[in-house]
Amino acid sequence: MELNVTYLGNVQFEAEARGHKIICDQPFDNHGDDEGMTPPELLLASLATCAGFYAVQYLKTRNLSSEGLKVKVSAGKAKDPARMDQFIIDVEVPGLSDPHHIEGVRRSVDKCLIKNTLKVPPSLQVNINGAVPAAV
Repeated sequence: MELNVTYLGNVQFEAEARGHKIICDQPFDNHGDDEGMTPPELLLASLATCAGFYAVQYLKTRNLSSEGLKVKVSAGKAKDPARMDQFIIDVEVPGLSDPHHIEGVRRSVDKCLIKNTLKVPPSLQVNINGAVPAAV
């Protein structure tokens, strides 16, 4: 997987993957133009849409209705180091009342790639690439 980000000016960036683009910005009170979600909001969006995908897959394979399905994700902030913490994923499936299927949706959402990436910290590497000095 790969995603490329281009700086647009001020505190705004454009992220592009497979020809799809989104704008990432900051709210006015953080010196932005408020023309896109912040990086933490994009992380929450990624987690929520992944959870929704897995829930819908469970429902579809059992011919159960996914109409009106909603996912809400919230998180708090923690320090040392600054990070997001205490994620909560709430999945609403209107009309779903069978405890077997409620548990099935929960188990399915538990398989979400983004959720599992957050649960088991991945290895991370930062590379800084600048201009290469001319040969002498």
